[in-house]
Amino acid sequence: MKQVNVPRAVQTYADQIVAVTDAICLEHLDQEYAELCRVMIGKLGRKRPTPLVRGDLRIWAAGVVYAVGQHNFLFDPAQTPHTTALELSGWLGVKKTTMANKAGLIRDILKLSHFDIEYVRRDLVDASPLTWLLEVDGIPVDIRRAPLHLQIQAFQLGLIPYLPAAQDDRP
Repeated sequence: MKQVNVPRAVQTYADQIVAVTDAICLEHLDQEYAELCRVMIGKLGRKRPTPLVRGDLRIWAAGVVYAVGQHNFLFDPAQTPHTTALELSGWLGVKKTTMANKAGLIRDILKLSHFDIEYVRRDLVDASPLTWLLEVDGIPVDIRRAPLHLQIQAFQLGLIPYLPAAQDDRP
């Protein structure tokens, strides 16, 4: 995995947080969760001023994993992988309420909504029809069924997260 893209002054903090999130995600969740946590840490590290330079880095890591987990229904037993908030707090060595509070702060800082697919696992993006619904000449169209040149144009305009027919094109 590549280094998180943050300003040089924040790099040490971000690297320490990533070390914790990578370890937890790779041991208990999966590679995709680790990558989504890196994306979130990078976004937090580029905020001005960045909040990552204040406070316990382990708590920031716990908040990131919790926030990404909430965004991906990690606590729903029907999902794979899944866990409980209590189990996650045990893995991270952080109180559940502290972790949840930090995740709430992260959601506020990043102004996260359920429609932000930047932090969503690919299988959930694939399953969500709203991700792919675009209006063409006033008519809702599932862009996955449109010709490839229209899909490419939609991707280039940032209207869809990746080209559905291509492999490994997600940033």
